[in-house]
Amino acid sequence: MAIEWQVSQLANGMRVVTTPVPTAQSVSVNVFVGIGSRGETPRTNGLSHFMEHMLFKGTERRPDAIIIAEAIEGAGGVLNAYTSKELTCYWNQVPDDRLATAMDVLADMYRNSVLKAEEIERERTVVQQEIRRAFDQPGAWASELLQRATYGDQPIGWPIAGTLETVEAMQRGDLVEHVATYYVPSNTVLSVAGNTTHEQVMAHAEQLFAGLPPGGAPKPHAASPAFGPERVIVEKREIAQCNIGIALHAIARKDPDRYPLMVLNTILGRGMSSRLFKEVRERRGLAYSVGSGVTRYTDAGTMTVSAGVTLEHLEEATRVIRDELMKTATERVGEDEVAKARDFSTGNFRLGLESTMALAQRAGESLLMIDEIEPIEDVVAGISAVTPADVQRVAQRLFRPGGFAMAVVGPGGDADTLRAILDAA
Repeated sequence: MAIEWQVSQLANGMRVVTTPVPTAQSVSVNVFVGIGSRGETPRTNGLSHFMEHMLFKGTERRPDAIIIAEAIEGAGGVLNAYTSKELTCYWNQVPDDRLATAMDVLADMYRNSVLKAEEIERERTVVQQEIRRAFDQPGAWASELLQRATYGDQPIGWPIAGTLETVEAMQRGDLVEHVATYYVPSNTVLSVAGNTTHEQVMAHAEQLFAGLPPGGAPKPHAASPAFGPERVIVEKREIAQCNIGIALHAIARKDPDRYPLMVLNTILGRGMSSRLFKEVRERRGLAYSVGSGVTRYTDAGTMTVSAGVTLEHLEEATRVIRDELMKTATERVGEDEVAKARDFSTGNFRLGLESTMALAQRAGESLLMIDEIEPIEDVVAGISAVTPADVQRVAQRLFRPGGFAMAVVGPGGDADTLRAILDAA
C-alpha cells in the first residue's frame, strides 16, 4: 500500500501535513521551525540550540520541565527535540488515543514558553556541559573540526551548540527576539504521522495554532563553497587512536545529481561490502570502522569519510581513502556493483520509513526545506535509474586534488604531510 499524505495551510500561513498509518498503534507529532545554527551571528552562535532546550523549561500552564515531561510520559509517550544547521524540531510520540495531549503539549511549548531568568541560568550550564561532552569525545570533536575545515568562518561551518563563550554571553532578550523573529507560522510546519486522520489533526491545529498572527522570517545567508584557511586541522591528544574525518563540498538538497550521489556513497562507504570497508579494514586492517556519509543543505552539501586508526597508519589510511574516492572518478564502476548499490540504497531508504516517527520527520522536514514532499515511489525510481556513467560523472564532479578537507584528533599527525597526500595528482 502506497504511503500518502495530505497538506493544508492555516489562515496564518502555518502548514500542516499528516501521514495516516491506520495499522499503527502510535502517533508522532513534530513541530519544525526553519531556523538553525546557519541563521545565527558570531555573537549568537548556538542560540537556536539554546532555545531548543528552553522550550522544555516551562509555560504558564506547565510551569516546569518535569510537568511538561510527565504530560507526555504519563500518557505512555516519549518527547525530545534536536537542532541542526537549518532547522529546529520538537517532537513527541504517544499511543494513538492520546493525540490531543501530544499536540496540546507541543503547541503550549511553542506558543507559551515563559523563559524564566533562573531557568536560563540553570540551562546555560547544562548546554555548556553538552559542549564539553562533545569535546571529550574525540570522534565527535573531529566532526566539529571538520566542519570548520570544510566551510571556514561562516555560519554553516560554526558549531550547532555554539561555544562556551557564546553560550555564556546569551541573555533572555536574545531568546525572546529569536522566538519573535523565527517562531512564526510561515516558518513552521506541523507534521503528524500515525493512526489518525487529516481531519482530526486539522481540528486540533485550528484550535491550537490558528490564533497566531501571520508573519515571515528572514532566510539565512547563502553558503560559500570555500574551505577554511585551515583545510587540514590536527589536534593532538594523548589517546590511542587518530580519529579522522575527510570531507569535500558536495551538492544541495534538490540537485539533480542527488540520486547518483546516493549510489556513489553506498559504493564507497555504506555497509560491509563497500569499497572503503573492504580496502581499509578487510584487506589492510587499518581501522575497525570506516564509512562515508552525505549531508545536503538548501544550497550546499558535504560528503564525509570517517575512520579511527593508529598513528602509525594515519598517513597510509589517508592515502588509501583518497585513492578509493579518486578511483571512482577515473575508472567506471561496473554494472553489477552499481546494481547492488542501487538495491542497497532503495532497500535502506524503504526500511528507514517503517516507523510513524520516520514518516513524520521526512514529511515535515521536506515540506519546510524544499516546499514539497517527494513521493517515495519517485525516490525509488530515481535511485533505480542510476547508471555506471552517472556514478562516474558525479565522482568526477566532486573528487579532485585540492578538493578535500581533513580533521584529525589523536596522538599525532602532520597537517602539511596530510594535505600533500590529499592534494596529490
